[in-house]
Amino acid sequence: MQTTFGKIKEASYLTADKAWCYRAILRYFYIQHERMREFLFPEEIFAYLKEQGGFEEYDEDQLQQDLSQLVLWKNLIARQEVSRASTIEEFKKKRFRYQCTPYTVEFERMLHEMEKGGEVFGGSLERKEFERLYGALTKVEEVIQTDPLPPADECSQLWNDVFTYFRSISKNTADYIAHINSEQAEERMQTEAFLVFKDQFTTYLRDFIIGLQHTASKIQQLLESVTIESLQPLIEQVIAHQQQVPRFEDIGLDERELFNEQWGKWTSLQAWFIGTQHGESELDSLEQKTSEQIRRITRVVQRLGERHHYFRSRKKDYLHLAKWFDSLDNTEEAHELSSVVFGIFHTRHILSDHVPTDDIYMDVWEEKPMEHETKPRIRQYREKTKPGAIISQNKQKAAARDEHLRNKQLEQRTLENYMHGNKIVLQELPVIEPYVRKMFLGWIGKAMARKDQTFKTEYGRTVKVVLDKEKRVTLTAEDGLMEMPAVTFQFLDGVNN
Repeated sequence: MQTTFGKIKEASYLTADKAWCYRAILRYFYIQHERMREFLFPEEIFAYLKEQGGFEEYDEDQLQQDLSQLVLWKNLIARQEVSRASTIEEFKKKRFRYQCTPYTVEFERMLHEMEKGGEVFGGSLERKEFERLYGALTKVEEVIQTDPLPPADECSQLWNDVFTYFRSISKNTADYIAHINSEQAEERMQTEAFLVFKDQFTTYLRDFIIGLQHTASKIQQLLESVTIESLQPLIEQVIAHQQQVPRFEDIGLDERELFNEQWGKWTSLQAWFIGTQHGESELDSLEQKTSEQIRRITRVVQRLGERHHYFRSRKKDYLHLAKWFDSLDNTEEAHELSSVVFGIFHTRHILSDHVPTDDIYMDVWEEKPMEHETKPRIRQYREKTKPGAIISQNKQKAAARDEHLRNKQLEQRTLENYMHGNKIVLQELPVIEPYVRKMFLGWIGKAMARKDQTFKTEYGRTVKVVLDKEKRVTLTAEDGLMEMPAVTFQFLDGVNN
């Protein structure tokens, strides 16, 4: 029995020695399958091959051998044709007609699409696709709120529309991002011809971001509001429609497996737009990559402009300067003009590795001055050093320690004045000092980092923070007002120090 990840015998024709022949035969089967012709006779296959290049010496015996091999690889299904036999000899020859298998159809469909795309990525950034998806999701939201639900076929069609649009979005966006990051696109951006194309390219990306931000937020809100309980009846209708399709094969999936499969599609849709606990959404990643491409194009255009300016001919400029110098009356005026045009001659330039700013548009006179220390380039040079003495800082340390202890005692006395019993209620406090407010906010931060919302203060007191998110209070301090949730600090040890 073939396992799920076992060897695919049907793909053998793609790498066989006679792949050129096998692929030509099966491509003809695929073309006829798309035209809804399922069964083909060897005669018409042979006639088709003779019209192709490279089959001039190909005969019918070779065709029969190749067809038999494709039957062994399960690319074709052979069925004996007895209805068209006109003689006993024709009946004995066992004339067959052939039908390609589902694996073969999918292989050739994939190869056909890849051949049309060539060696470059396709895709596009279409904001209309997001609008169509939002329209389909809006209908889903309306359907799950109706009782009873529409017929199973309508529910199935709506469900298929949602994921058709979603697959189109995920495929086209991924392919287009890969396209603009490809080596071919990079080479195209380095050419002068890209300057003509850059405005259209930038406008295309910017319009996509604007449309995406307008529609994606609505899709996110809608997806967050839909629960598995509200969506379950619709999925059951979709499964019921699938089970109504008559099939001769026994797929062997129960309703629970079918439900999990459809719900898995919906969770993938949610993860693409909203994200998961393991990472950001693909939507956020798409916005970042698109914005980065706009910045990248801006940098490329700037470099191209600088390079174009560097290689530009200065002949007319120099002729104009020559006429200007020739029109001057004396040498002194020529020196003054030269100093303006060419600057000071024989100057020394010092290069520093200090970078004052990353802003490429900042002018030189707006930057802060650089400091550069020039050292002699001789082996005997040594930097001068002075012997240093160890100075005792004990008095400064003692004074800083005493001042710190006095501040802590002041904080403790101030805190005791604000306590009522074993708790402090922020909304009942008078005007407080700024450092007290800072201490309270620090307590709240420590408590929010723990599940039980309790912590120990610097004085060894155990405090529990009770936060009422629905109620807002104003905490008044000497330096201003602060609006915040109502908070109560409860001292659990029950001891007033």
